[in-house]
Amino acid sequence: MKERYKLLIIAGVFAAAYWVPWDSGLIRQSGLEAFLMLREYAREHVLTCLVPAFFIAGAIGVFVSQAAVLRYFGAGAGKILSYSVASVSGSVLAVCSCTVLPLFAGIYTRGAGIGPATAFLYSGPAINVLAIVLTARILGWQLGLARAVGAVLFAIITGLLMAFIFRKDDARRATGQIYLPEEEASGRGLGQEALFMLVMVLILVFAAFAKPADGDGGLWGALYQAKWYITALLLAVLGLLLWRWFKAEELREWVDSTWGFMKQIFPLLGAGVLAAGFLLGRPGHPALIPQAWVEASLGGNGLGANLFAAVAGALMYFATLTEIPILQGLLGAGMGQGPALALLLAGPALSLPNLLVIGGVMGWKKTLTFAAIIVAMSTVAGLIYGSLFS
Repeated sequence: MKERYKLLIIAGVFAAAYWVPWDSGLIRQSGLEAFLMLREYAREHVLTCLVPAFFIAGAIGVFVSQAAVLRYFGAGAGKILSYSVASVSGSVLAVCSCTVLPLFAGIYTRGAGIGPATAFLYSGPAINVLAIVLTARILGWQLGLARAVGAVLFAIITGLLMAFIFRKDDARRATGQIYLPEEEASGRGLGQEALFMLVMVLILVFAAFAKPADGDGGLWGALYQAKWYITALLLAVLGLLLWRWFKAEELREWVDSTWGFMKQIFPLLGAGVLAAGFLLGRPGHPALIPQAWVEASLGGNGLGANLFAAVAGALMYFATLTEIPILQGLLGAGMGQGPALALLLAGPALSLPNLLVIGGVMGWKKTLTFAAIIVAMSTVAGLIYGSLFS
């Protein structure tokens, strides 16, 4: 961190301590809500959800070759294969909205068609494995599933529409081969690496297994009672796989990659949780922003609320995962389910800073069309989802 940023942080903390009217009952209540919300995250989501997800993201970053994914975006790749890879690349590459920009610029300027390139541009941050897992864990599996499915469909539809609208421009572009680094052989087969990933995903599933509602028994109740025994068994299996199939150098790279994700995301997530708690409070607990304001702008499932949420998501910058505690507070203050999904689908891939960068890569006509497609589809998706789950 540069020294001026450290100075700004210190000055900001001092200014808050000096000028914020902590004698006010509302401010005190909001401050208490901020730390209570942070405590809720620490107790319910960090150890059983975020930490396993960080290790999965770290494994993807080390053991999944980006070159193997990006080679399918070239001019010679088949359309079905190209769009299929582009639409799920976010879950494979585990990139955030900042990391995806240089990758997009590289593949587009080196010959990728605008369709696969923009499908990848949207998919990269939208299907981030950490974001999908945390969304399902905190905001409900319905919203998490809708976010995952919607993001994949949006990536494909966006790419196809961009390719159709700008087909003449794309044909005039000089196409070349995308430069990719050489892939290093790991010595493991695809089945071995798939089993390794599956075991880690199962550890995440069972460690974060929620308690069934009162009165619910049967299979779900039995699984909840046995969750820690199953998790311990899976950890033992994971340890055996690591011992038999992985080199010490690979394990160090995995730990370093995981730590890189954690030190990048944890401070931002903690700051986002505190800000969301201070402004919006926990569900059912009022804080600084009155619930009536949220209900007036984002309540219900009307066209205006969904469009407002989609446009706000497209312009605002959310640091990785911080959209989730913000939405948790908004939902508790009266935000509709439809606008929540609209913001989740429009927000990760778009922001005003991102649009400025994208405009410099492929021009403003294409950039504004790309943004308009995302906003329109997010609004429609919010309307449909809100009518089903309001």
